[in-house]
Amino acid sequence: MPTNKYAFFRGEIRPIAEAKISVMTSAFNYGTAVFEGIRAFWNAEEKELFVFRMAEHYARFLRSCRILFIDLPYGVEDLCAITLELVRREGFREDVYIRPIAFKASEEIGVRLHNLDSDVTIFALPFKAYLPEGGIRATVSSWRRVEDNAIPARAKITGAYVNSALAKTEAYLAGFDEAIVLNEDGQVAEGSAENLFLVRDGVLITPPATANILEGITRDTVITLAKDLAIPVVERPVDRTELYVASEVFLTGTAAGLSPVVEIEGRKVGTGTPGPIFTCLHELYEGVVRGKEPKYRAWCTPVYSAPAS
Repeated sequence: MPTNKYAFFRGEIRPIAEAKISVMTSAFNYGTAVFEGIRAFWNAEEKELFVFRMAEHYARFLRSCRILFIDLPYGVEDLCAITLELVRREGFREDVYIRPIAFKASEEIGVRLHNLDSDVTIFALPFKAYLPEGGIRATVSSWRRVEDNAIPARAKITGAYVNSALAKTEAYLAGFDEAIVLNEDGQVAEGSAENLFLVRDGVLITPPATANILEGITRDTVITLAKDLAIPVVERPVDRTELYVASEVFLTGTAAGLSPVVEIEGRKVGTGTPGPIFTCLHELYEGVVRGKEPKYRAWCTPVYSAPAS
């Protein structure tokens, strides 16, 4: 049973049980929808829930819409205001995951993006750890990441996540926690649904946006924090075998947060425990997202002390 009570659907916040689409909906039949994952983090000391980098998430959401010809009557500020009201009405006092979905809403058969109605829905629900805590055992997937000229990874397109699901389930059935996916050039792209970082000789390395990755907001956060901590950061192509010789590997994402990879295909990563650069970044990140670091407080939007819309 869902623990959330409401959804924004067809222009208003209504009971979640009323937020339903027809089986004939284009997005349901063809994957013609885009989504976002946004997190809100509970700060028990302040008794406040902070939505992390909400405006940046909605800016990316609207860029994804543009790629799929989804026209919405809302801008970033509108979507932020709707989200705050929705989460406020839920009354959560714990960590939360927020899911906006913009979709082709016409009820007809036919593969296309043009001449179809668009709509948007938003819901939120309590959220715990997405990946195993303490360290991930990963494998390199046999499934390749889809190309930008096939289904662009920089847009969070619902249909594209079949690619992620295939990789994730293959890894799980083989006894691993997570998959690492290569692109068609045979270089490292990302995890099944997370960006990837590795450390070599004290340098933090991550594949570039041109490696068919999602332009992750948590990824951008980590790069910013690392530079502020004077940790060298390089964005460049990464070969598969670099995963086996790296001193640290970790995954980042809205759902995953920062998650260390401690083993890849039977090979320990470093000492087989979370490394020092990961640990430093993770500790800072956990404070940042809960509004505890004044330098980054602007990234955090309070839910309950924010003015009502």
